[in-house]
Amino acid sequence: MKFIKIAAAALVAASCIAGVALAHGYKIGALEIGHPWTRATAPGAKVGAGYMKIKNTGTETDRLIAGSSAIAGHVEIHEMAMTNGVMIMREVKGGIEIPAGATVELKPGGYHVMFMDLTGQIKEGEKVKGTLRFEKAGSIEVEFAAEKIGAGSMNHSGHDAAKKP
Repeated sequence: MKFIKIAAAALVAASCIAGVALAHGYKIGALEIGHPWTRATAPGAKVGAGYMKIKNTGTETDRLIAGSSAIAGHVEIHEMAMTNGVMIMREVKGGIEIPAGATVELKPGGYHVMFMDLTGQIKEGEKVKGTLRFEKAGSIEVEFAAEKIGAGSMNHSGHDAAKKP
């Protein structure tokens, strides 16, 4: 009986540790940032993109207005959209609105953080450090998990935003 209790306790502990390890989210003010990720890039690539979900649990709209990263000469907030049957990508002047009570997803083919003038290759499995700046909530450091080249719509539903000190 003692062995079963020890085994059960070990299983519970392992589950808790695994949950912390899998959680890849951040919280700043009323904003929860879920699983920031990027794609690996080919050698010599000059641009990369970052994606995530941003949930606003507050009562006021906020905006993602800027970003920065040591891997990029500069970072811009971009969107891809169809215009007259042509997919175009452009910088979003003034940033992306995060309405109160809403979730905005930055994903391939839509809004994203654009890493411009890369200083090196982004490799699968790496963590890319960056800073996101919001109009009201302020700035927060995050890590973008580098997925494989060509990664598309990733299912990150199991990654909830977690508090980060």
